[in-house]
Amino acid sequence: MLPDRLLDVLAAARKAPFYEPRLPRLRRLDDDAWQAVPLTRKTDLRAAYPFGMLAVERTRLATYHESSGTSGEPTASYFTDADWEDVTSRFLRNAVGLGPDDTVLVKTPYSMVTTAHQMHRAARSRGALVVPADNRSSNMSYARVVRLLKDLPITVSWCLPTEVMLWEAAARLAGLDPRRDFPALRAFLVAGECLSPARQRRLSDLWGNKRVLQDYGSTETGSLAGECTAGRLHLWSDRVYAEVLDAKTGRSAPSGTGQLVVTTLQREAMPLVRYLLEDQVRIETEPCACGSPHPTIEVFGRAADLATVQGAHFYPIQLEDCVFSLPMEHGVTFWRARHGGEALAIEIDAAPGHAGKAAEELTRLILLRLGVKASVRAVTGLVPHAALAKVSSFGKPRYLFRSHEDWRDGLGY
Repeated sequence: MLPDRLLDVLAAARKAPFYEPRLPRLRRLDDDAWQAVPLTRKTDLRAAYPFGMLAVERTRLATYHESSGTSGEPTASYFTDADWEDVTSRFLRNAVGLGPDDTVLVKTPYSMVTTAHQMHRAARSRGALVVPADNRSSNMSYARVVRLLKDLPITVSWCLPTEVMLWEAAARLAGLDPRRDFPALRAFLVAGECLSPARQRRLSDLWGNKRVLQDYGSTETGSLAGECTAGRLHLWSDRVYAEVLDAKTGRSAPSGTGQLVVTTLQREAMPLVRYLLEDQVRIETEPCACGSPHPTIEVFGRAADLATVQGAHFYPIQLEDCVFSLPMEHGVTFWRARHGGEALAIEIDAAPGHAGKAAEELTRLILLRLGVKASVRAVTGLVPHAALAKVSSFGKPRYLFRSHEDWRDGLGY
């Protein structure tokens, strides 16, 4: 059933220059009328850069952001203070349960995207102490993160799933035991990458059964779904109206498998109407053990990332699930793969003495689950020790040097 609020959303969105000539002026809403409303695509957001999607006076804006641009040119996104209250309140629904006793390491980008600001605001709203570490900055090396996790009473980290693996390797390189030497740490809240069930379990195991919880969203929308106590992602259906698009027919439904389309129900600055995120998902409405009234969602990845090898179709997350289904004693944490036509080549970094067995088992798993004959090779050094042990650096501009000093990089550009 379509939410009554959609008519108000259409009216609010028409205040934006992009939407004003585009959206119909509906007096009543039914499924056929809604299906006729055109999709908003990422190309539309790029064409409307920077303020073509703005539906309020610019003086009401609190922050301006841009996407990371991983799938093309970045898109602009902006929020009023009320928009941030909406984003923060739904983000806080996840099962991590922040409170004033928490110290939260924010290890996602503060630069232009919304992710770090989302956690920063959420943590502070619950009285938690924030450690604003940023992501992949020269001033925040993996070795420094390990020191912070060890020296500070950090209880929760907000980061990419891959960061959890890199810190574990950096901790071991520093002579620490990730399972024992970080007693304050209780949970990792992760986002920004698809996460298979097998990798989620492995991340928890690497850190001595610390909880690993997911959040799902985008720079354009903020948090769209969060993990519950039963381990499932719930779509915040009271804040966004979600549809699953069948790319073949062009029709959408409130549940099933297809590409995710969302319409924001409370967004002021930048209402999004039938926004196609280009992610392949499955939405289900069956009750969850946690008791949440919201539907559950599984995210498979970008629709464009679907690989075809030897006539079989699979997403990277399905290949990842095979890798992390290997027994833990094989020590496989890092891997990479290439495909093209009939070939799937994979390299894994296995523990000493386990290379042959790990490669053999992974070859079998991929054939069994994906129906693909893969060439698997065990290698060493997929992540160099030098990168894990590197000391953080931060260079300020300098103008005056002694005669024996090298002055060529003084400005630090």
